[in-house]
Amino acid sequence: MFRRLQALLPKRFRSDETIIPTVRMSGVISPSSGLRPNLNLAGVAPALDKAFKVKDAPAVALLVNSPGGSPVQSRLIYQRVRSLAEEKEKQVLVFVEDVAASGGYMIALAGDEIFADPTSVVGSIGVVAAGFGFVDLIEKIGVERRVYTAGKNKVILDPFQPKKQQDVDHLLGLQEDMHEIFIDMVKERRGDLLREDEDLFSGLFWTGRKARDFGLVDDLGDLQSVLRSKFGDDAKPKLVTTERGFPFRRSGVGGVRPYISADDILSSLEERALLARYGL
Repeated sequence: MFRRLQALLPKRFRSDETIIPTVRMSGVISPSSGLRPNLNLAGVAPALDKAFKVKDAPAVALLVNSPGGSPVQSRLIYQRVRSLAEEKEKQVLVFVEDVAASGGYMIALAGDEIFADPTSVVGSIGVVAAGFGFVDLIEKIGVERRVYTAGKNKVILDPFQPKKQQDVDHLLGLQEDMHEIFIDMVKERRGDLLREDEDLFSGLFWTGRKARDFGLVDDLGDLQSVLRSKFGDDAKPKLVTTERGFPFRRSGVGGVRPYISADDILSSLEERALLARYGL
């Protein structure tokens, strides 16, 4: 009789269900945001706080789908997840979708266990910086570059000036330091699960199946099946979201239309370029 009455209740009130709050983390990792919301701490923190506040949930699931981006935002998200997990004493399960590369994989390290699809792209443990040089172009079109600084290194790596080896060496030093921090995080979180290989921290990336062999992920599996195997057939993910404002501007006739800025277009191109690196 009690079971029949329970079945009439809304799902969230049924005691036989184990609800696992789930937060999606998708996109290029960047502090900026526009019409295309990027992945950053400010954007994802409210959803994380909400997910970890679900008292009866034994775990929080994170769906990670990111080709990387800002190392600072990646690490800030990682730290927030670990802080909440320790404070609320909850297990964190990470599920890689299409890609968890570079900063995306740094975020995935926040998981106590990491799962991927066999065809997911995982890895790219490295640091990259790219740019262009326009010295010959501005000379060809007759543009004179005028820069005035207090501090001899204020225009380091200026794309409109000839490349200086000392500037390049300085940048490489910064990258090496960031790379070491990334490597230390991987070793701390993955520990004895890692398989030593000279390519592991080279910036290469692999399929989810190969990443499991390297110890970068724990196993292959999807959200639904893993939750059921861990918490029973009645375990269900519940996506936790936060409301986002939508940027608008007024049209010339008094109406309203979506505001699309140059930053939005560049952000879209950046995301497309990053995904293309991983064949996506």
